[in-house]
Amino acid sequence: MAARPLVSVFSLTGEKAGETTLPEVMTAPMRPDIVQFVHTNMAKNNRQAYAVSPWAGKNVSAHSWGTGRAVARIPRVGGGGTSRSGQGAFGNMCRGGRMFAPTKTWRKWHRKINGTQRRYAVASALAASAVPALVMARGHKVDDVPEIPLVMDSSIESAKKTSAAKDILAAVGALADVEKAADSKKIRAGKGKARGRKYTLRRGPLVIYKNNDGVEQAFRNLPGVELCCVDRLNLLQLAPGGHMGRFCVWSQAALDALNE
Repeated sequence: MAARPLVSVFSLTGEKAGETTLPEVMTAPMRPDIVQFVHTNMAKNNRQAYAVSPWAGKNVSAHSWGTGRAVARIPRVGGGGTSRSGQGAFGNMCRGGRMFAPTKTWRKWHRKINGTQRRYAVASALAASAVPALVMARGHKVDDVPEIPLVMDSSIESAKKTSAAKDILAAVGALADVEKAADSKKIRAGKGKARGRKYTLRRGPLVIYKNNDGVEQAFRNLPGVELCCVDRLNLLQLAPGGHMGRFCVWSQAALDALNE
């Protein structure tokens, strides 16, 4: 590409403050198949091993009665004087027996991913974040946002207060997406409630900065908002669920750093 399109840079009050060229990576080919493949494998790399106890269902002395007694050959609990004696044991079809193929901690939990593929996926996700139709299709509320990709003046990196962060997002029409995320907070269905994952909520904007001069502290408490340094872009944040088109709010310094 000889001449790349210009993107507007907005001040913290929402006025247009200048222009900068669109980084070349924003014109990369969009490959949802690669993004989804890499996302699926990357998401497996923060799992913790789990398994049932090796002795579960085995804590009993049991032997088969053999043939000739007109009962199944399953091992049976020995002894007498209790309803447990004579009951089947050990098998996965028995009450109080072990499960079939007890889970082990040495399952293959993590996945290696080709480094070139990983970079291709990040480039694709960045390119998709610059297409308004894909950002809207992901479910982001960007009707009032003046331009996508949304580039803010680098002074956004020195915002210190959450109140200031809200004002900045409101000035460029991005607060609707934060409110969408806040309104979506629900109690999780299922057992995750008891395991420290009580609530679920939608993803809001991803704020990408070059230097953290307070921007992390300013934005981190807004529901659904995530932050990322441009030096360590993460596909799990750029394409949550493997779906391209995350709504990104860039600082000008971060956008320019993509060309380096």
